[in-house]
Formats: sequence, structure tokens, C-alpha cells
Amino acid sequence: MKRLPPAKRNQLIGVVAATAVTLFRVFYFLIDPQKEQNRKLGEKIRTENDKLKSIKTSIRESERISNDLANVAFQLDRAEADVASGDVYAWTYETIRHFKSTYHVDIPSLSSPEIKDSELLASFPYRQVKVTLSGTGFYHDIGKFLADFENNYPHMRVCNLTIEPANTPGTPERLNFRVDVVALIKPNS
Repeated sequence: MKRLPPAKRNQLIGVVAATAVTLFRVFYFLIDPQKEQNRKLGEKIRTENDKLKSIKTSIRESERISNDLANVAFQLDRAEADVASGDVYAWTYETIRHFKSTYHVDIPSLSSPEIKDSELLASFPYRQVKVTLSGTGFYHDIGKFLADFENNYPHMRVCNLTIEPANTPGTPERLNFRVDVVALIKPNS
């Protein structure tokens, strides 16, 4: 550069400076914004890929969830098989009449059913019906009847049992019993 004439040298310095300024401007105004857009686009692509993976997982799981739902609905239908529905008095009478047929207890009367909201849990979707049974039988027959009744009908419970002598001539061992039977009622029945 020392051998160049001063005019050429100044011209060369001007060209180098102009080239440097031009390169700086190209980088600052063209390349840097494009890199920023590429970075934002890369983040968006990663976000959308994550969403896509989540959707694919949901689609894969939907069949399993659908099967689980069908299984749970089937189990609920099976569990509700002995829950009161329709005409509650007829259902209660028929259920107790059918069940007592194999036991040596007499149940001549059922009280009218008392239907109200369930007292088991708050916001419980089932309502309940309460019926009072009055009858006679021997001590062991009454006990076996009540125990088997509660074991065969898990959605019913026996409460407020009272037992007293029947005072029937010829069979002093017979007892009168009175018991409340509380059963659940299917929702939407």
C-alpha cells in the first residue's frame, strides 16, 4: 500500500470502508431480521409439533378410553340391576315377595313407600325409598332372612329392627318383627 499513489490508496480505503459499511448494513437490516424470524418460526414449529404429539396421543388413547367407558357403563348397569326403578311400590313388593319365598317368615304387610333424597352422601345422584316390613317368624329364620337379604341386595339396607314375642297360642317361640328397608332408586326412572 505504500507503493500506491495517494489517490489510489485513498480510493482503495474508500472502497474497503464502503464495502464494510455495506456488509454491516446487509447484516443489520437483512440477515439479522431473517435470523430472528427463523428463530421465531423454529419455536412455533416446536410448539405445533408438541401439540401434534399431544393430539396423536389423545387419538391413540381415545380407543382405550372409549373401551374403558363402555366397560364402566356395563359394570354400572350390572350394579344397578337390583336398584329400584319404575313403579317403586310394585318393585319393592315384588322383590321382597320373591326373596322371602324360600324363608320361613311371614310378612303380611308392607307400609307405603316413603321416597326422598338419599341421606348417604351429599349430592348423591340416587334417591331412596323406605318401606317398613312387619312379620312373624322364629328367631333363627328372621336372622337368616335379614342377613341373606342384605347380602343379596347390596344397594338396600335393613335398619330399625324391633323384635318382640308374638303371643300366638301353640308356638310360644315365634316372634313379631318390624324392620325398615331402605333401597336406592335409579336416577331418571
